[in-house]
Amino acid sequence: MRLTGHHVDEAAVDAVLTASRTLIAVATQSLGAAAEETTIAQYRALVVLASRGPQRMTDLASALDVTPPAAGRMCDRLARKGLISRHRARADRRAVQVSITAAGRVVVDRATQRRRALIAGVLTRLPAREQQAVAGVLQVFATAAGEIPDSQWPAVHAEAAGASATAVPQLAHAGNGRR
Repeated sequence: MRLTGHHVDEAAVDAVLTASRTLIAVATQSLGAAAEETTIAQYRALVVLASRGPQRMTDLASALDVTPPAAGRMCDRLARKGLISRHRARADRRAVQVSITAAGRVVVDRATQRRRALIAGVLTRLPAREQQAVAGVLQVFATAAGEIPDSQWPAVHAEAAGASATAVPQLAHAGNGRR
């Protein structure tokens, strides 16, 4: 198989495919109670907004590799749950911009904490040398896929950081109109 001028090793594709099933299981488990209210696709939209900052709706659709109408429907659901907000872009009043709310950031942060623990549990089954090899390879893979490392995410605004305590009760009541 050839993509973008490079030969693709089928064994590498098979290995990443197998690993991706494990990572999807970890991602699903990491959502915890939020999984009742938030689909994996919706969670991915929250991660894009948390990692890249506010996005025009068309840019969010592109980042998620969905059509703008599909992104719009997803954002409708997330907005009803209080996890994102929409507003007109200042530069172009015709464009809709979406951003993650404090409650949305709480969902992402809690899932990330759970995911760290689940991944650490898997990695403890490997010797230190293999853990380092896995980390190196996955870092290269994530970079090639365009994923932004957590350390480069936009800073949490003061009002979002302070809203953690008030965001949790909102999540418990946000389940109407789940999907």
